[in-house]
Amino acid sequence: MTFSPTRRTVLIATGGAAAATLAAGCDDDDGGSSSTSTTTDRSTTGAAGEELAKTSEIPVGGGKIFAGPKVVVTQPTEGDFKAFSAVCTHQGCTVSTVADGTINCACHKSEFRISDGSVAAGPATEPLPQEQITVTGGSITLA
Repeated sequence: MTFSPTRRTVLIATGGAAAATLAAGCDDDDGGSSSTSTTTDRSTTGAAGEELAKTSEIPVGGGKIFAGPKVVVTQPTEGDFKAFSAVCTHQGCTVSTVADGTINCACHKSEFRISDGSVAAGPATEPLPQEQITVTGGSITLA
């Protein structure tokens, strides 16, 4: 009989060091900074009607990631705001940056277009699901 360890078995057998190493692969912080991306915890519940940001906080051609509700809001062109799930469709990591017209996942380097959430580069094969937002009077809220 052969033994094939599960991830849980490996974590238990190797202790905290292995858990920290595995968790680091899905860290929300890419260690750098991007002029068109910000991650914020302003919104923590993701409740409908909850303000995510002011429109002035979302750069044209870029976006902003909201860690609490796991939503990314983009502004592909002036005044056109879009929202998508911030959970990568490849293996469930939270996306880490928005730069150069794409929403980027640091875990496995998938990229999604800021205009429609479609896959720009794999390994992801499915687009980011669209989220509903309302833009009123300079305020962006979850719908």
